[in-house]
Amino acid sequence: PATMTIMVEDIMKLLCSLSGERKMKAAVKHSGKGALVTGAVAFVGGLVGGPPGLAVGGAVGGLLGAWMTSGQFKPIPQILMELPPAEQQKLFKEAMAIIRHLEWTDAVQLTALVMGSEALQQQLLAMLVNYVTKELRAEIQYDD
Repeated sequence: PATMTIMVEDIMKLLCSLSGERKMKAAVKHSGKGALVTGAVAFVGGLVGGPPGLAVGGAVGGLLGAWMTSGQFKPIPQILMELPPAEQQKLFKEAMAIIRHLEWTDAVQLTALVMGSEALQQQLLAMLVNYVTKELRAEIQYDD
């Protein structure tokens, strides 16, 4: 049987193949910055114009924050490969719960097995989307 590290690498390669094929991207890094801008502009609006200023500031700040974070999407395969080992381990455990019944010797065979099953692809993608949105607090985008 493959060692744990190799298995984790296989799973990461599989998830990269799946998300890469779907052209999935996520915005992670700058989402906090967008929230800060929204809050700061709303705060200034409130100082300057009282409650109505707060509303206007919140709206302007939200637009500014959204504009700042747009276009900051990175391909999910790239994000996955940059994850620290502890996070890769988390993803590995969640993926293993879905594919534990499969037997494979390497990432190529594993990917072929999963690509042959629409149901497995859907389960793994749902798990991945859930992980990226909950754990990484990222927004996901699909390029058509």
